Amino acid sequence: MKLKKLILAMAFLVPAVEVLACASCGCSLNTDIGTQGMGSSQGWTFDLRYDSLNQNKLWSGTKSISQQAVNAANPSAEVENFTQNNYLTASLDYNDGESWGATAILPYILRTHSTFGVGGNASNPDPDTSYLSTASGFGDIKIIGRYFGFAEQKDWGFQFGLKLPTGSNSQTTTNGSGNPYPVDPGLQLGTGSTDVILGVYKFGFVPQTENWGYFGNVQYQATIKPTNVPSNISALNGGMDSYRPGNALNVNVGVNYQGFEKFVPTLQMNYLNKKVDSGTAADTLSTGGNLVYLTPGALYNVTDKTQVYANVQLPVYQNVNGYQLVPSYIASVGVRVHF
Repeated sequence: MKLKKLILAMAFLVPAVEVLACASCGCSLNTDIGTQGMGSSQGWTFDLRYDSLNQNKLWSGTKSISQQAVNAANPSAEVENFTQNNYLTASLDYNDGESWGATAILPYILRTHSTFGVGGNASNPDPDTSYLSTASGFGDIKIIGRYFGFAEQKDWGFQFGLKLPTGSNSQTTTNGSGNPYPVDPGLQLGTGSTDVILGVYKFGFVPQTENWGYFGNVQYQATIKPTNVPSNISALNGGMDSYRPGNALNVNVGVNYQGFEKFVPTLQMNYLNKKVDSGTAADTLSTGGNLVYLTPGALYNVTDKTQVYANVQLPVYQNVNGYQLVPSYIASVGVRVHF
């Protein structure tokens, strides 16, 4: 019975939130699902998840800031309007039931972004650097393996994998003057980089309880092969600049209650540390930061092989570099089928 509940705890584990470029030249987070929740028993598991993330609050450090305050503090800083992100992420997992598993994760992204440009604001957008962009398409695929053959209960393991540059990173739009203009590297469907992913996870039961489970994981993603992107300065003649997304550390801890027959409520704390982007095309002022989210959620067992789930991430601490857009919440719903 305990082993069955431990498997359920693993099936529900929503691992570290992943960094996807959500703010123009900025850093926030998305609730991309990882691998621990896939294939908790032998065989194949398919997961389809929808995430909605609307970044509409201008933020600096740990506080909100007005457009006019940004203009006054740093006239050369970009002032963004909003970024609406919608993600539909498909994951296919295989687990051998003994010691190893692997997951392929592919997001489909719909994103609309508006910026007033460098030194601009709602009343006076900068004609050369303000724009509205809309993009849709597949993002970067991740392939992540895991090994969990260390303990009889199979309640901890290591992750190792790659993020590959499959998403487009060459989107252009039109600026306020009506001229072609490259979309910021942090807002492209893909980063153009190859990243390594390393992690470790653990789950179990809270001591002296029968139905309260705990779970946690740490995951680190680092660029090992950066890319070049179209230069804003040389947009009309095909010039290219370097771009390297900042490395990211994700830490998740949480508890769930397994005393109900089909319904499993959970509560997580998600922490993200994102380093500053680098390269000649990067915004080294308004990227990177530290984010903490409190995430209530629930899973419902429709059948023995089908589960539905929902989570809402609520910001409790946001400390960003420069001037970035942050969300009020991040909402996620999904379905998972084992076959």
